[in-house]
Amino acid sequence: MKKILSVGQCNPDHSSIKTFLTRNFECDVIRIDSTEQAITELQNNSYDLVLINRKLDIDYTDGTILITKMKSIENFKSIPVMLISNYPEFQEEAVLLGAVYGFGKAELGKEIAVERVAKILQNISV
Repeated sequence: MKKILSVGQCNPDHSSIKTFLTRNFECDVIRIDSTEQAITELQNNSYDLVLINRKLDIDYTDGTILITKMKSIENFKSIPVMLISNYPEFQEEAVLLGAVYGFGKAELGKEIAVERVAKILQNISV
């Protein structure tokens, strides 16, 4: 079973994202609130994908901070990370920092979001 770390989602968004993921993939979704908690969690457990909200719900920290930190730590560089954002310009910024193109909450349930996650979790070319 695949493990996904979801960082910085509010309660309703986490619920929607978890439902979307578990309906489409055999996976466990673990929720973390902050950048610091995410780093600690990644040091102690392995994940197949990390999803980061563009603005963390707990303190409105920019999600790209975690992407930058992950890509600067040798043990985390190979972990796929996606930004959760409806805005293409923020998706492109995340990709420049080392993320793979993610999806927004408006895309939940749509084929494009399924394809993007499947590409990571199922190691397929879409």
